[in-house]
Amino acid sequence: MSDSSHIRPPDAVETEGGPAPSPVFATTHWPLVLSAGRNDTTRARDALAGLCQTYWPALHAYVRRRGFSPHDAEDLTQEFFARLLEHNWIARADARKGRFRSFLLTALKRFLADQSDKARAQKRGGGQRPVSLDSEPGGFREAADPAGEPPADLAYDRQWALALLERTMARLRAEFAQAGKDREFERLKAFLTTDRKEIPYAEAAAAAGLGEGAARVAVHRLRQRYRELFRQEIARTVAGPGEVDAELRHLIAVLASPP
Repeated sequence: MSDSSHIRPPDAVETEGGPAPSPVFATTHWPLVLSAGRNDTTRARDALAGLCQTYWPALHAYVRRRGFSPHDAEDLTQEFFARLLEHNWIARADARKGRFRSFLLTALKRFLADQSDKARAQKRGGGQRPVSLDSEPGGFREAADPAGEPPADLAYDRQWALALLERTMARLRAEFAQAGKDREFERLKAFLTTDRKEIPYAEAAAAAGLGEGAARVAVHRLRQRYRELFRQEIARTVAGPGEVDAELRHLIAVLASPP
């Protein structure tokens, strides 16, 4: 079971230790995705392929909630990503017009509409014009929740948030491993799920083999770094630093809602 299945995201506002530092946007994934659409460099396309792999479960969850069987949902999700790469749909994206999360969902909805139109056309003997991905002036827009599909949109956002948590935990674990603190991480990571005011520091100290004062410092630093990394992961999917807090609040609300 992945770490994201039993941890919660960082609090949107946590006063201990002050606010998390502003993320650096010069190396965000969103610009790399756009560069993949405008050139064919190996680095750019590898970045796009990596993001597709990361967020595959989110799009698969959306397709499943639309009523497709597990097998059909897997095939459709795979075909969507193949079309995304083959037809260079990324070239029509504009990071200033929304989040990468919304761009992918909008593209997926249009892909499914296209597939549905083709299926209906085949039943009628052909002649149905498929929906164009350029049907909206100016390219892709921010995806809105259709009135009849809130469960599917929610499933997508939930899986997106879980993917971010998995990336965050993987980076956090790697940092501790690089510092030779693998055991400390494994013993203290459980306290990421605990409200700051309710952390049993005596238990944390015993688990980590530290004095209680040292355990307080270790837990505080762990939680602080967790918040920083989670914000960095979010920053890689939005247009600029002004969108990070809103996206953070949205994803926390999604994870807190009933599945």
